[in-house]
Amino acid sequence: MNTLDKLFIVSLLGLAIIIFISLFLKSKREWLAILSPVLYAGQFLLIINMASLVYMGSSVSEIQSSFHLVLLGESLQWRFDALSWFFAIITVGAALFASLFMSGAWGDDYRQKTSHSAYAMLHIALLLNVMSMLLLLASGDLVSLFIGWELVSWASFLMMALNPQKAARQAAMKYIIYAMVGAMAFLAAMAYVYGLTGSLQYDLLRLSMDSLTSSQITILVILFSIGFAIKMGLIPFHLWQAVAYAETPAPGAIFMGAISARMGLYAIIVVLFQLIGIDNFARIHISYTFWNIQSVLAWVGALTTIIPTYIALKQNDARHLLAWHGVGQGGYMLLGLMVADNVGSAGGLLHVFNHATYQAALFMTVAAVMYRTGTSNFDKLGGLVSQMPLTFMVMVFSIIGLAGLPPMNGFVSKWMVYRALLLDGQPLLFVAAVIGTLGTILSVYKLVHNTFLGQLRVEHQEVREAPLTMLIPMLLLALIIFVTGMMPGLILDWIVPVQASIGLPLLVHNLGGIILPSGGLDMIWLTFILFYGFAVGAVIFYLMGGRAKHVHQYDNYAGGHFLTSKVRYHYSHNFYAGLMHLIGGWYRGSFAILERAIVSLVSLLSQLAENVYRTNQPAMLVIVVVAIILWSIALGRLA
Repeated sequence: MNTLDKLFIVSLLGLAIIIFISLFLKSKREWLAILSPVLYAGQFLLIINMASLVYMGSSVSEIQSSFHLVLLGESLQWRFDALSWFFAIITVGAALFASLFMSGAWGDDYRQKTSHSAYAMLHIALLLNVMSMLLLLASGDLVSLFIGWELVSWASFLMMALNPQKAARQAAMKYIIYAMVGAMAFLAAMAYVYGLTGSLQYDLLRLSMDSLTSSQITILVILFSIGFAIKMGLIPFHLWQAVAYAETPAPGAIFMGAISARMGLYAIIVVLFQLIGIDNFARIHISYTFWNIQSVLAWVGALTTIIPTYIALKQNDARHLLAWHGVGQGGYMLLGLMVADNVGSAGGLLHVFNHATYQAALFMTVAAVMYRTGTSNFDKLGGLVSQMPLTFMVMVFSIIGLAGLPPMNGFVSKWMVYRALLLDGQPLLFVAAVIGTLGTILSVYKLVHNTFLGQLRVEHQEVREAPLTMLIPMLLLALIIFVTGMMPGLILDWIVPVQASIGLPLLVHNLGGIILPSGGLDMIWLTFILFYGFAVGAVIFYLMGGRAKHVHQYDNYAGGHFLTSKVRYHYSHNFYAGLMHLIGGWYRGSFAILERAIVSLVSLLSQLAENVYRTNQPAMLVIVVVAIILWSIALGRLA
């Protein structure tokens, strides 16, 4: 029995124990607050133990599970390679932090507001999501990949549906409808590839791809890409994700915002890079254009960085703003991978890790604010920096990473994507990526300003810092964001074997960053220079400047008015009114209108079918069916 088998067994035993306690030891459900983090810590250690087996420098290696299953004549198998390991460590790490966050004060509050059963279901849903993702990541053939894919979809639906609010349930239903459409596209692609090659095994499919024609590969890429793009929330299949993640209970939003949508990216890498091969689909050009399929997917990534990011600007709720950013950040990952060189692909993969860290931390800070104030609505917040300074610090660390600014980790991965686009001679894609970053900077400023800066509301004057059980995972994530920003080589060591496993050029790097003949990046020196500048500024301000005088915000004067608690000067609603006036024409809701049109059409067809099925004139229905059959036979004889 190898380590991968032990990982599966530990996961199944953990699920059985948690379900048993939830159903039969109702008086002991508080044990879940301890058992869940212990279980994820055990999974994490087992995955770490596999590192030496799947990360063999730049060579390709994998662990084969001893578990096999034959289904419909197909042999199902599971294995871990460097790519699987990389996504698995992020998955289990995100679950560990989410479980730590929900195991203290947040969990107690959730049990009081809902029930012990709802709290137990939250633990079960989180573990089901982790197990489903591990099965997906360990797939060794398209059938096991599809099974894992469907399990992830339904486990995610369960997590979303745990919020009893009507808006949350509607968002969950929208998600599962999108997921079903994606599954059908995936299934159609499987049927097509089986008809072409006679196999669904990864090893045999790799050998068969070179013999396929350009048209056949094009159909495969389109079908697979539709299925995977829906899961990842890429344009134009992005409408379901933000609302669904935002309305999920906080631990679910932390976990799903960090990694769930990245299962779509993992599947894209497996199918397009490992099975079909970058050379095979890059050579397929679109008629009457200068583009190939690779360019189209790159532009899908670029548009995904822009459109959801500027939709985030319009949000007046912190959870929805973050969820829309989760959609947009996936565009950078796809864009980097589609450059398909050593720098861009490494940047895209590194951004998966970086995004998971700061997105989880940001959802934690918002959940902590909601725990203390009862709201995430910007119009009801403001000035909390004096009441929750550590939560504010974590948010600042995280939004610096999200905005792609030094010295946090998000800067490194975005810089690598920018650099790759310039080196590859893609100025338009570079400009698109920069436009996306500009929107990110604007919206994260809105987030921190409207939550923590400006005027403190009277009803929040007694608000205290978040409980220690919430602060510990937040502060740990803030430390990871900073350390991996200053020393990105710690994570790049994981990414080079992933590049080898998917057939891409390998990145040359060191602890501080990357090494390039045309100009690399050393974050250790950059961080030192930044802190040196801050130190000089602090000396000038505190030692050489004038003496500061603290004035209470309700004993102040501005714009000809004395400021009191009755004067609301913390402006949050319609925060970027001027900008929205300039770009408002882009917010016509084209995708939403198209979605509503499709829903209306399907509803109409469903109603017509129901009316036919429930008709009060079955004899007329029989006559119509017989007439159609006879007409078809007559046409066949004439032909």
